Amino acid sequence: MKKGIFHKGFLFLVLITCFFSFQTSFTAGTPQTSIDQKADYTISSWLILGPHTFYYPAFSKQEKNGMEIKDLLLFEEIKSASLKPEESVSIEWLNGKTAEWKKISSPDGTIELPVDQDLPATAYMASYVNVKRWTQGNLSIISPQAFQVFLDGKSILIKDKIDRTAGNGTSPIAKKSSTTVALETGKHLLVIKTLNDPDINSIWTVSAALTIEERYSDPPPAFSLSPQRNMTIADLLDGPKIDHVSISADGELAAVTLRQSLPPSDEYESWIELYRVSDGTLFQTYRGSLSLSRITWAPTGRKFSYTTLEENESTLWIVDLDAGTNHPLLTNIKNMGPHVWSPTGSSIFYYVRETGEKDLPGVKRIQSLEDRLPYWRDKNFLYQVSVPEGLSRRLTAGELTTSLNAISPDGTQLLFTRTIPDYNVRPYSKIQLYILDIETLTPKFLWEGSFLRSAQWSPDGDNLLITGGPSTFGEIGVNLKKNLIPNEYDIQAYLFDLKTEKVLPLSLKFDPSIEAAFWNRADGSIYFLTVAQSYRRLYRYDLNSKSYIPITTGVEYVESFELAEKSSWAVYSGSSANAPPQVFLLDLKNMKYKELFDPGKQDFADIRFGEVKHWTFKNKQGHKIEGRVYYPPDFDPDTKYPCIVYYYGGTTPVTREFGGRYPKNLYAAQGYIVYVLQPSGSIGFGQDFSALHVNDWGSIVTEDIIKGVKEFLEDHPYVDPKKIGCMGASYGGFMTMLLLTRTNIFTAAISHAGISSIASYWGEGYWGYSYSAIAAADSFPWSRKDIFINQSPLFNADKITTPLLLLHGSEDTNVPPGESTQLFTALKLLGREVEYIQFSGQNHHILTYGKRILWTKTIMAWFDYWLKSEPEWWYSLYPKK
Repeated sequence: MKKGIFHKGFLFLVLITCFFSFQTSFTAGTPQTSIDQKADYTISSWLILGPHTFYYPAFSKQEKNGMEIKDLLLFEEIKSASLKPEESVSIEWLNGKTAEWKKISSPDGTIELPVDQDLPATAYMASYVNVKRWTQGNLSIISPQAFQVFLDGKSILIKDKIDRTAGNGTSPIAKKSSTTVALETGKHLLVIKTLNDPDINSIWTVSAALTIEERYSDPPPAFSLSPQRNMTIADLLDGPKIDHVSISADGELAAVTLRQSLPPSDEYESWIELYRVSDGTLFQTYRGSLSLSRITWAPTGRKFSYTTLEENESTLWIVDLDAGTNHPLLTNIKNMGPHVWSPTGSSIFYYVRETGEKDLPGVKRIQSLEDRLPYWRDKNFLYQVSVPEGLSRRLTAGELTTSLNAISPDGTQLLFTRTIPDYNVRPYSKIQLYILDIETLTPKFLWEGSFLRSAQWSPDGDNLLITGGPSTFGEIGVNLKKNLIPNEYDIQAYLFDLKTEKVLPLSLKFDPSIEAAFWNRADGSIYFLTVAQSYRRLYRYDLNSKSYIPITTGVEYVESFELAEKSSWAVYSGSSANAPPQVFLLDLKNMKYKELFDPGKQDFADIRFGEVKHWTFKNKQGHKIEGRVYYPPDFDPDTKYPCIVYYYGGTTPVTREFGGRYPKNLYAAQGYIVYVLQPSGSIGFGQDFSALHVNDWGSIVTEDIIKGVKEFLEDHPYVDPKKIGCMGASYGGFMTMLLLTRTNIFTAAISHAGISSIASYWGEGYWGYSYSAIAAADSFPWSRKDIFINQSPLFNADKITTPLLLLHGSEDTNVPPGESTQLFTALKLLGREVEYIQFSGQNHHILTYGKRILWTKTIMAWFDYWLKSEPEWWYSLYPKK
């Protein structure tokens, strides 16, 4: 239906200084409290968009099914959820016109809008409501005209009938319309869309008030016209997110693969944007498929490939930007996996997954420890397809999955691995490394061992660059004090000479752990993406001087990184503790970076962040334990704050990327001080430090956390020592459980997917035994009861007195839900304060959109309950039985 043409109207708004007023003569900030302990807050200042006059659609008055005021009220000429009102900011309106948000105020809260006697008109009124605690109240609107009310973009109240005037035609009979609202901590946008019908002689007035119970009025809600606010969970989940970055071989174009949630569903959309490296301008966009993969650049020319998926069948597309073509190379490939171009550009290699054999109906014979995994019997095999002909052939077969590692520089050989179970020695599997002749398909066995992570050819084809644990090649990569067992998650780099098969360790005295390695053909240097304490940093390794050179990237956490094959440019994405993810370009000639794309620039423009500061202490062993502190955006050192202590305690640090599943910025925005610490045993601090994780299972870590929290409280007087919460997930969830058996310094605690019995996790979790092969090297339930029983929280449950919230995905295959269930059982029988929330259909991480929001709110509501003495949010989610 086509919208009517807007009349060239004229509007004169009287601007009055903004201040809060109430329905009586009370001062701003002092609510009127009645006998039933209610507080009324009248909204006296608004931002106004309009009024805009308009014509009814053609035939609305002459024929049936024409549009009336009610229909026009519900018709959205602009999406209310997209509105971001700000004084003096204009937006595009219909027919090339613009509309500007203007401020208007009224001492008694009644806003009168000018009426056009000939044409109907619509106007939008906006105000921001900020609450510093969960608040429930009653929102009431008084207007003789029709209106619709939106709270944070959602419709909450509609009045679609216009009140007629009294008999003398001068006094409107305006009835009050009300609705109950629940406001979570933070700033909320209230928008009223109102319509005036000139056929009814009525004054166009609107007034609004919020009534709340007195218990919610300290501190009182604040009304403003500024969009500046603290972060919310929607800011983290909504809006475009960087999925991957890549760069063309000639370094002229950079590609960014983006994805965006489509709330309220659990679906998401993905698309590709191409940018010119020279000036950062957008070159082209590929959009329209919900299942668009990341792109892979060809080694020559301006060509790339990507796949689309429909009903488990993939199509491989080739895009030639110079020729302006986009054609399918392969179609209807079932169970197709990732693909990669040959260095010559003449072919593409890809995976296809074959489904494994089935057992008798209704039963399954578990043939091996790995066979518990539902996909273990499926095998991946390699295929090759020629470009541009599209002729394909299969390259590997057999009983074991083939994993492609690299292609030789001349494109004639493949480097691949196969993994064989071996229960005689940890980690209970062996990795075989092969070279495959692409012409004859003859495999050549090269090496067999454990803890291998990746392998790739040197540009000249004479060496392999290999990453793996310290023991990948025996003792040659181990740099430890005596009586310590290396942590095989602390990844090292090695050079493997293909002629002599001699191995040279490259990172023996380099403390950061290697995440990824890139041997650059353009300059001959090796670039390492590393975990360096709580940072994820880039280093350049000089083969001549054998030195690691840190690269300044402008971010604290580098996410994805890719080199141009034949250029000095690289592209990467990254974020910092207080900076959302962005895309950057790096000039390898001068090691200078520049911003290419900031997907969250607009979404985060009005969001305030508190400071993030370093804070460290020394543990009992004399090691410096790194940490950081997140402060609320409106931090006041004269105020006492509740505090959330966050840790992992496992083999990796809590890195400084923005957001994540446990967003410290969000907790700080809710009014908490957040203290994050990196206990002993983490990678990124050197082999001696990471080795402390092996066969410890929380013994040193609990000492670190308890000592750290006590010293933190002494050093931060604005933190309330009686309002300290602790939280961790997975191994961190285990640490929460274990901590509560060792100390009562915490007021409340949360364990997500925690391990309550190390022995049951060892045997039941899909990766319990293989993880324990490193974390509990050569230790078993029958040989080390001091670990498997004494360190298990379940066997010390009677010592737990702190209120504990247990969270778990109902389908967690890493840490089975029984780990939370059995501790919940114990604490219930002991009469302790415990809650247990399972999220159905979720695995180790809570990922689906709606459940992740509820999960996050559950965390914040629990801490509000116990650390702020505000239980209302919790009981709104989980009512008392």
